[in-house]
Amino acid sequence: MSTIARYRATHRFARISVRKVRPLLDLIRGHYADDALDRLRFMPHRSARMIEQVLKSAMANAEEQGIRGVGDLIVVDARGDGGPMAKRLMPRARGMAYLIRRRTSHIAIGLADLADIGAGDGGDEVEE
Repeated sequence: MSTIARYRATHRFARISVRKVRPLLDLIRGHYADDALDRLRFMPHRSARMIEQVLKSAMANAEEQGIRGVGDLIVVDARGDGGPMAKRLMPRARGMAYLIRRRTSHIAIGLADLADIGAGDGGDEVEE
């Protein structure tokens, strides 16, 4: 995860393909946490419910560490990575079998305060 993201949450081995998760993660990246929750709440997708839970968990992690105004945090890191595939065989005609891949994904969300983003990690700046 990014070094800027201070409050994180992950959902590993989510039983959904990463291709269905990534477009919604792109939609919330860079927005305030409250706005991202509102966007996800009105999406009809199954992956929106999973991302919503991870985002709520990241917000709760920030609140547990003593942050007030959790909704003012920014979604700086929203990633969907492919997880392991469970392989199944589907019987076909004439004794053949086709492979069915049950795909999983890892959903990770990182939040940061606006002041932390402005400070950055200082790796890109060169002083003379």
